[in-house]
Amino acid sequence: MTAVPSRWKGTCVEGFDFKRSDCNRKLIGARYYSNQLNSIHLPSTSSNGVHGLAFSGSPRDTVGHGTHTASTAAGATVNNASYYGLAQGVAKGGSPLSRLAMYKACSLGGCASSAVLKAIDDAISDGVDIISISLGMSSVFQTDFLSDPIAIGAFHADQNGIMVVCSGGNDGPDPFTVVNTAPWILTVGASSIDRNFQSTIILGNAQVLEGVAINFSNHTRLESYPLIFGGDAAAEFTPVTEASNCYPGSMDTNKTAGKIIVCVDSDPSVTRRVKKLVAEDAGAKGLILIDETEKGIPFDSGSFAFSEITNNVGALVLEYMKSTKFPTAIILSTIDVEQFTPAPIVAYFSSRGPGGLTESILKPDLMAPGVGILAGAIPMENKETTPEGKKPSNFAIKSGTSMACPHVAGAAAFVKSVHPRWSPSIIRSALVTTAKSTNNLKKSLTTSSGATANYHDMGAGEISPLRALSPGLVFDSRTEDYLYFLCYYGYKNETIKSLAGIKKFSCPPNPSADLMSELNYPSISIARLEGGYGGVRTVHRTMTNVGPSNCTYMAQVDAPKGLGVKVKPESLFFTRRGLKVSYQVTFDGKGAGKGYKYGSLTWSDGAHSVRTIFVVNVI
Repeated sequence: MTAVPSRWKGTCVEGFDFKRSDCNRKLIGARYYSNQLNSIHLPSTSSNGVHGLAFSGSPRDTVGHGTHTASTAAGATVNNASYYGLAQGVAKGGSPLSRLAMYKACSLGGCASSAVLKAIDDAISDGVDIISISLGMSSVFQTDFLSDPIAIGAFHADQNGIMVVCSGGNDGPDPFTVVNTAPWILTVGASSIDRNFQSTIILGNAQVLEGVAINFSNHTRLESYPLIFGGDAAAEFTPVTEASNCYPGSMDTNKTAGKIIVCVDSDPSVTRRVKKLVAEDAGAKGLILIDETEKGIPFDSGSFAFSEITNNVGALVLEYMKSTKFPTAIILSTIDVEQFTPAPIVAYFSSRGPGGLTESILKPDLMAPGVGILAGAIPMENKETTPEGKKPSNFAIKSGTSMACPHVAGAAAFVKSVHPRWSPSIIRSALVTTAKSTNNLKKSLTTSSGATANYHDMGAGEISPLRALSPGLVFDSRTEDYLYFLCYYGYKNETIKSLAGIKKFSCPPNPSADLMSELNYPSISIARLEGGYGGVRTVHRTMTNVGPSNCTYMAQVDAPKGLGVKVKPESLFFTRRGLKVSYQVTFDGKGAGKGYKYGSLTWSDGAHSVRTIFVVNVI
């Protein structure tokens, strides 16, 4: 890479295992922070069950979360990358020529608010362009915008023209679970990709069943093993339901030794990792887990034979076991299945909207790959996941919105490299309005349950970085717009001035929560629209032309049945690049039933399609 730009003001802080010379033209910054109070958790559903970062007096990563996310965002091109032969190919980050600065603010227990704020402040003063944060408050304990250190720090970053991208959390699929929902943050949900890790089960009757897992078992077609249902192997005085769920201490090892155990997941309090350890401890040769929710998220069981199947496939296994006195099976080592369909789908764990703090801003904004993602790892010996006789891998396969976030950060860096003068809100608008709403079967995007995904599930849809380079029109928001948003949310003048570090600012008279929907955002969300007569709301938007001069855009509305949607004017004419033109959208709920209504407004000039999604809550 070329020499480090002179505008870079950052540094590489030395630690007991990290020297300044460990930095280079790629890794140009490295800092760490001491922790006292832990208040933020790490939303990672990584297969090894680690949910935090180990802390030491060094910027060096000790768990792998930072390594994985950093290489996803901006890793250099690596040929012949794989995880012990799985997901083999050329690996590279979203913006492989970007430079990286790392800010280690977390410990195994979480991330201190003070450390997170200091890390963001340092990143701003160091001179970064994009900040990627795969952290978040718990959705259960969400605080308001000005009590959340990520929201406060991100506001300061946006003030300085620095885009902040955050993961939306892993508390899905329940509604009101999305976090990092401030309008100055780009909030990311997680989706699957068109690759599956197939762990095949062959039953004694020669029936072949497809499961999902990452396992490097030594099972061959030459030798099969007896099958036993967990509930039939319950230890003395142990409830059958506990043994069925592979509870610790629930198995009679005399019944399970040398067999493949079949367990269910009707009690999610026992993780897959624990179930696998229980089966191993019981002397089993393998574990088949019947689980509808996590079925698409590959669990890494190392050398232990493991496969996860749906309820329908599970019914076939149980049916076979009832049909014969001596049921047997084998679980083959995992293989890649490429061009998997349908893809992408919304990951079941991806946190959903509406936002808990306000429904007037639609969150998440969009989604990106976050299931079974291959990226860089610390090559550490791990008895649970390292296959027997193998050296630790330089790569890992992880899942979570932590993995989706750096995909979008990389995409944002890619867009900024082509359009260096674009503001964070313009880059966000470009990514959101060009997001894809169809899968690789050219059908509507779905959730992991097979249902059509709505905009609270996926935001505007799947990122499309190449399309974002030429969005045609964009929505631009300034710091003043966010200050007015905070007025409408209910904050007082002094609080807002303190946040923004300004002396002069006044909220408009009679601020109303309804006016939050007026923020010039690339999506529209109406928190409350009365049904029946009188249920009418009008919102305004302003678009800036970043495409060619002398172009006309026509409006096309895709509205749900019963909801009246009118756009005025119906066409926008731009005489030059940089010109701003405003329009209004009126929603009429008199013919609509109660509940959330999802639709979109698309402006098109024949070459560009600028899609603005909307959600209206009819009460």
